[in-house]
Amino acid sequence: MSSPMIRTRIANACDTCKQRKVKCDGNLPCSYCRRRQGDSTCRFSPTPRRRPRRPHLPSPETSVTQSSVPSIGPDVSTDVPVSSAEPSRIHTAHTTQTRTSDNISLRSDASAEEEADVPREARLLRDAHGKLTFVGDCAPLSLFQTVRHIVTSRVDPNAFNPQTGQSGRVSMLENSSSYLSFSAIGKEPYVDSATVGQLVSSFISATSGLVNLFENENLESNILAWIAKEGESADVTSAVNYLVLAIGSQSINEESAAISFQYAKTLALSCLGGDLGIETVQAFALVTIYMLRACQINGAYLFFGIAARAAYSIGLHRTEVNTRFGSNMHIQRDRLWKSLRVLDLFLSISMGRPPSMSDVDCTVPCRTFSANGQEQYDLLNASVQILSITEEIVLRVYSRRKISFQLTEGISRQLRDWSSRWLPRLKQAVAKSPQEDEAEIIGACQVMSSYYYAVMLVARPFLMYELYKRLPDPDIPTVTNLSNGGSDNSGRTRLANACIDAASLMAESVADLVNHQILDGCMPLIVSWLFASSLVLGVGLLGGFGRILEKYARMSIAGLEYFARNDAHALQYSLIAKSLLSNALKHLQKQDIDERLQITESSSKLFGLVPKERLLREDALPTDTDQPGILPSDMESANAPQDLLTNELFASPFHDIDPALLSLGCSLDSTAGAFLGRDQQDRIDHVFGALNLFPLLDGNGHIDLVHNL
Repeated sequence: MSSPMIRTRIANACDTCKQRKVKCDGNLPCSYCRRRQGDSTCRFSPTPRRRPRRPHLPSPETSVTQSSVPSIGPDVSTDVPVSSAEPSRIHTAHTTQTRTSDNISLRSDASAEEEADVPREARLLRDAHGKLTFVGDCAPLSLFQTVRHIVTSRVDPNAFNPQTGQSGRVSMLENSSSYLSFSAIGKEPYVDSATVGQLVSSFISATSGLVNLFENENLESNILAWIAKEGESADVTSAVNYLVLAIGSQSINEESAAISFQYAKTLALSCLGGDLGIETVQAFALVTIYMLRACQINGAYLFFGIAARAAYSIGLHRTEVNTRFGSNMHIQRDRLWKSLRVLDLFLSISMGRPPSMSDVDCTVPCRTFSANGQEQYDLLNASVQILSITEEIVLRVYSRRKISFQLTEGISRQLRDWSSRWLPRLKQAVAKSPQEDEAEIIGACQVMSSYYYAVMLVARPFLMYELYKRLPDPDIPTVTNLSNGGSDNSGRTRLANACIDAASLMAESVADLVNHQILDGCMPLIVSWLFASSLVLGVGLLGGFGRILEKYARMSIAGLEYFARNDAHALQYSLIAKSLLSNALKHLQKQDIDERLQITESSSKLFGLVPKERLLREDALPTDTDQPGILPSDMESANAPQDLLTNELFASPFHDIDPALLSLGCSLDSTAGAFLGRDQQDRIDHVFGALNLFPLLDGNGHIDLVHNL
């Protein structure tokens, strides 16, 4: 007698198998994800313990709704298995459970259209040397991970492979060309006084809107005076001057810039000790800027920590301390602190890491007023203000993992206030002629780019939700998919459009300056935010937000290619953006062809438009079904391969129609509904009537995108 089969059960299935409702073997990665080339996306979210029902909870319907809300995935996903990940999962489950219980009353009052979850895409990426480095949720690279997963799972499994490897993973590039031998570091660089003016001008333009470390009017004369007595002393001041010249020549002569940088960095480290001053802060802030422009972002993050600690050590964060050094020094010390804040916030936001500095004990004002009470125009103040708002977005949205309309309105009020005070003046500055003030033009562009990225960051979760709704799932029958996702004017759709509009405006403003060859070749802030805008525009085109987005997507790609001549990150980002645009256009073309095929099939026998040979083939087809109302052409369309249908389409009298003209919103229901069989139309009505077209109403507006992104 044969023994009965013993069914093996696993404690927890991966997120993908849960969503697809398929059997999971419990391995990491599981066999299902391995077959779908989704090794990096195979994740196991913790299963929260069931909580006893509280007496004060509302009706049983509320309990069912609450229990139906999907759990939120882990905070950090890595490209390699980590043995110590289990305790963090337990902690994450406990935190998620606590946050859920605390917000029950808020969710019961929230509308179904008032919330969206923020995808958790923090992860460990490998740098050029194979070392793992952390990138948080709000970073542009994390947005790419979300976009890549959507595209590979719903559009093309092989998307991005030529640029990011067979596994689809992206690595964080780190340039190593600037590292010289120790023998070359000890040699003092030669400085040509004839080139100082050009290098100082290039330095001021490249750092405008990012930092303001010196009195720019006297910077060139101070360096020339230092050159005149060069060799008398090797101190931090010499390191600062060498760093200014290195940054100024970074886009002109990379080898000369690398020699000056390495010597200055060694000199600054050798002078680092108990005798700290503003020169120490300036030196390591300049080291940070140089390494950012050289795509050495991890090194920049580390060296900035020295600048931040040194600034706190000499009291730069307290304006009452700065006033003791006289009027001019007071202004310089305040500007130095605000410059560090801008650098810190850019580093933390672009990499998704906690900042090194805080405004908790800071009294340095970021707004200055004239005698008549009007706020003075200052690019550094504008940059600090908009990045501070962006920091609040990260803390209030991406740390909470959820965003609501109420929270969005509070943030948008701050953005509107900033925009009303600064955006008109910044646009006027960008519209100036380069001969007037090139530094002001570049600085205004950098500040405006930060503003556009802040808007994209706060509206990004709603765009991801809309994208998920609009793109059909290939594993679900076509009849249950909403291919267009609707064209409603809901709050989520409006916010998704705001995200796309901000990306379009940024791409347009950068493209204008690129066309006039105004921007420096190394602009890390613009490159990071422009990469995010290229991703937003690509998925906006993919999700059917308008064919005009192709124009703006190409603008962003042209900008990235412009910076790619000097920036390795920009080169990598441009390849990703071009791959996304290519996949979006292919997807839209396929949609147009499929839509036209459906329309052609439904009207094929009205006037004898289909060739005679095809009619003979249709008449010869065996009818193995007795279902009424289904035409033979419909059966052929359902059973024939896609490439065969495409060939038949272009062999038909419609072969000379431009595919771009086939996306006019025509559908089988609206165009040929009158010609459908009555029974077939009844079945379609029955299927769609059985669908819940508003699934959000079942979850009090709670959307968990983790399992879908």
